[in-house]
Amino acid sequence: MSDDREMEFKSSATLSVGVELELQILNSRDHDLARDAADLLGMLEKAGHPGAVKPEITESMVELNSSIHQGYDTLVAELKTIRDAVTKAAERLNLRIAGGGSHPFHQWTDRRIYPTERFKHLLELYGYLAKQFTVFGQHVHIGCPNGDAAVYLAQILSRYVPHFIALSASSPFQQGEDTSYQSSRLNTVSAFPLSGQIPFVHSWEEFTAFFNKMRNFGIVESMKDFYWDIRPKPEFGPVEVRVFDTPLTVERAAVLAAYVQALAHHVLNDRPAAPERDVFTLYNYNRFQACRYGLDGTLIDAYGGERRKLADDVLLTLARIAPNAGALGSAAVLNGLGSSIMSGPTDAQWLRQAYKERKSLNDVARMQSERWMGRQPAVA
Repeated sequence: MSDDREMEFKSSATLSVGVELELQILNSRDHDLARDAADLLGMLEKAGHPGAVKPEITESMVELNSSIHQGYDTLVAELKTIRDAVTKAAERLNLRIAGGGSHPFHQWTDRRIYPTERFKHLLELYGYLAKQFTVFGQHVHIGCPNGDAAVYLAQILSRYVPHFIALSASSPFQQGEDTSYQSSRLNTVSAFPLSGQIPFVHSWEEFTAFFNKMRNFGIVESMKDFYWDIRPKPEFGPVEVRVFDTPLTVERAAVLAAYVQALAHHVLNDRPAAPERDVFTLYNYNRFQACRYGLDGTLIDAYGGERRKLADDVLLTLARIAPNAGALGSAAVLNGLGSSIMSGPTDAQWLRQAYKERKSLNDVARMQSERWMGRQPAVA
């Protein structure tokens, strides 16, 4: 069991940013998922690289962790360096690495759980859902000075979860079928009983009381047991946004992290609004719209009741936080994000277009890997 020290919020550098990326390991024959995480991790241990690369729940995936950064420029540079190291190691093993929130055609029954105690426990607890959890997401960590700031940031960022989903959506295919979703990955995440959103609390004291109640009921042992879209990480001091699909390129991943950082700068420095319960009343509807339709979906603003296209809401938000982006040195890259919204294509659209042209999901997976590994020009 955890003790109360776990819920002591450790201050981190305010508005610092870090990224985790869950990545697909493919064979080089038909570009199905491979079961070679252990060999890839062993190869990477021998090679020096920044950040970290770790196992994930099944043997067909790894997790890439950046260091902690103050802004976009150093973050994207490090992500490229780690990508190059992973690419080199994979190619020595005749493997390929891909981004994207889902593999286009793998079968979950073929997956094997990576042999750690935690992952074996998750298999015992969740059964087949553990193998179905072979989906791939990006997590963005934003440093917070204290627990109260972390709770406030998590509550206000919840209003923007549809933005994060729509901007990163890259999982249109599952099990060899077009799902009609832009992000089908989150349907898999939502199957877990402790997924969803942070409770509507207003202070770290209230949050700690909620956590202790859940722990005393025997439902959770640690914060890791919550699969929320956004959660605080008291042991390290950030708020973690977990709702993104893994983008097709590390460049796009860094842009999305810069967007979260600029939003967090606005939230923590400008204090634009109080947490609003109706954000959670509308949460599942707005989340579904983003998953199903991406930037073409509809968002209902809990603060004013207006309905608008998600793309328009993102553009309005980018204009609102432009001074914050300027203060962080990310104005140019977020201007580029706005331009990409208007000109497209999104990652999900790119994947569907690849299938339309090639008529082969094997080719789609191959093209995903080429794009992530830097074998094609990256479009952020």
